[in-house]
Amino acid sequence: MKAPKNRRVFVIGYAAATPLGMTFAKTWERAVKGEAGFRKVTRCEVDSLSNVVGEIPDWDPLSLEFVSRKEAHNWNADFVILTMAMCKEALENSGLEMDKDTAPRTACLIGSALNGVDSFRIAMNNYLHRGPFKVSPYLLPNLCSNVPSGKAGMLLGFTGPVFSPQGACASGNHAIGIGSRMIRDGDCDFVLAGGVETCLIPEIIYGFANMNATIKVRPEDRAYDDPSQASRPFSKDRKGFVLSEGGGVLVLAAQEMLTAHGLTPLAEVMGIGWNSDAHHFIRPNMETVILSMREAIDDAGLQSGDIQYVNAHGTSTPTGDSTEIECLRNVFGKDLETIPVSSNKSQIGHTLGAAAAIEAALSIEAMKNGKILPTVNHIPDPNMSDVDVVPNEVRNQDYHLLLSNAFGFGGTNCCIVFKGV
Repeated sequence: MKAPKNRRVFVIGYAAATPLGMTFAKTWERAVKGEAGFRKVTRCEVDSLSNVVGEIPDWDPLSLEFVSRKEAHNWNADFVILTMAMCKEALENSGLEMDKDTAPRTACLIGSALNGVDSFRIAMNNYLHRGPFKVSPYLLPNLCSNVPSGKAGMLLGFTGPVFSPQGACASGNHAIGIGSRMIRDGDCDFVLAGGVETCLIPEIIYGFANMNATIKVRPEDRAYDDPSQASRPFSKDRKGFVLSEGGGVLVLAAQEMLTAHGLTPLAEVMGIGWNSDAHHFIRPNMETVILSMREAIDDAGLQSGDIQYVNAHGTSTPTGDSTEIECLRNVFGKDLETIPVSSNKSQIGHTLGAAAAIEAALSIEAMKNGKILPTVNHIPDPNMSDVDVVPNEVRNQDYHLLLSNAFGFGGTNCCIVFKGV
């Protein structure tokens, strides 16, 4: 194998679809207003106290110019078409054009935690009620985790490697990390990296509710009359995360490609730290979580005190939030008192495999604009009084180094340091 080229890697564009909006621009517009995008589920019917979710507003595959009625029917795993839409938006945002030179050097790595569960549900319903010959011949491609990236390539024309990093709720960061390493080493010049999740079906909603992961909104809860208050990371009354659908894609580029193609860098990928817990399938292991953050900071050639903002995993679960805060105390020590720590999940909920990519894009955009997005719906927790969680309101602040955390089921951890340019 050839020696690695040790190239620097930059973010040059991004896209997002979240409960705040179908595009990154719409998401950002509401995010900086401190809004949250939750409501009672309309995608399906469930008889559950965990019926507050995050839905992408106005999501309709047929509204997309490249989707015909036949295409929407055949590709009924929504993460396929949503991936295509996110990759298209991200490329347009970046200004990168696909041609004979760039297309073979462009990879696409889009992760997902649950893949095409919505398509499987349709097939199973057809099998049970209409018979085996009514199971779609497109079912298996709809379930394949790499197919959305492949379909995006068919739409947009890139021919580099396409695959799906499967890191549960850290998938987006794994995609960014792997894509950055591929560019650094010279395997490709550009990467579309991120995650997409379309998970709002009854079985998934009930599954998370029955494992006590998602919030159960009872009449006495403040989210009962106002669902926008359901997700409240680091808050005294946090009761579980809000399950959301969404997608996020970042476009990464090698440094020497910026001038060659007239591209504008938005941030640099400085450091990556990843490992696994070997502990429990959902409960985090503090030792390895701490190590993943430290490794990301060390990989960036920095000290912990250099970090100026932490975009927390911050899911709004009682144990998860307190564990992450304790890990941050261990990594940053007394410096943590002066480092803002906020969670985008307070506004968009937990989009599972898409979360880290969406949060990376929001964090970079906020850093670029001299802002820190808040942790909304916050009521102070006396056990976290030493931590500045940027409560409830957007903050104006100049900074250029941030740490973005992501942790997933199975004990998978991936943290990334970004530097503003």
